[in-house]
Amino acid sequence: MMYSNKLGRLMFGLRGLEATSARGAFQRAAARSGFSWAAVRKQRTLWQQRMHQTGGRSAVHTTVDPGEVKRFQLLANKWWDEEGEFAALHAMNDLRVPFVRDNLLNVQRERHPGQPLAGLRILDVGCGGGLLSEPLGRLGATVSGVDPVEDSVRIARLHAAHDPDLRDRVSYRACTLEELSDEEQGVTQFDAVVASEVVEHLADLDTFAICCSRVLKPGGSLFITTLNKTNLSYALAIVVAEQLLHIVPRGTHDWEKFISPVELERLLESNGFLVQSVQGMLYNPLSGAWSWTNNTEINYALHAVKQDDEAEAGSTTPGGHNEAAHS
Repeated sequence: MMYSNKLGRLMFGLRGLEATSARGAFQRAAARSGFSWAAVRKQRTLWQQRMHQTGGRSAVHTTVDPGEVKRFQLLANKWWDEEGEFAALHAMNDLRVPFVRDNLLNVQRERHPGQPLAGLRILDVGCGGGLLSEPLGRLGATVSGVDPVEDSVRIARLHAAHDPDLRDRVSYRACTLEELSDEEQGVTQFDAVVASEVVEHLADLDTFAICCSRVLKPGGSLFITTLNKTNLSYALAIVVAEQLLHIVPRGTHDWEKFISPVELERLLESNGFLVQSVQGMLYNPLSGAWSWTNNTEINYALHAVKQDDEAEAGSTTPGGHNEAAHS
């Protein structure tokens, strides 16, 4: 009950982020709840010191972090427990499925009533148990899910096998993104790549961006949902979600791997993408529901399009999407 009361006050302050005095409102709410920012400031200082010593984000030429693989290996049998460790991911489908669908419909000319994504090939990177692959397949897309955790892929295959409509639309492989991109049949084969709640678990984002570009067709879409690197994201995604309320297992997130929308946009545009939109996402642990927000300080969704060579050569300073929400 104590944690619930504190979280209620924090969520009340979080709603104030939509106002002009957003940051001050949250800080006042946090202070009233008894929440301390000391750990947040200490964590950020330590991170800045380590980044200064290592010269920033290091390229290790693989997206796979062995520690992350081991962590998700232990959770593989829990993917389809809608009230378990992945409950928030199940609930996120209410936002991310329409986000992918609607943005693809905006760039695709053909319409297929009842199966709006028919004829499109989608790669689900870090598919886990198939929580996002399945609903995209039901919308008519041909979905390929890849994940380095073999047990997660096994669970995904078993679950999809129960739905006859998915057998010819959804397939899974226990492999990495870079392994797929090195195969001839994986190059420029996909209309869209989805990496939802994945990039914050990867070892090297440069390799990720390069491989996404390699497997996408020119004009193909890249969809990412992830966590911003802010004091607020540390407080809510790690301190509250992991340490206080145990919404996700302790150690699920590493704040050092979080990335701001601005930094992610810079990375993608240096690899031939043009960012189309960035939108904030807010999870309410009291209701278990997600909602869209103009603020990106915690979670956000991003849509980018791979430019063809001619468009990239003739492009000017990127713009046109909502940058006011970037933090």
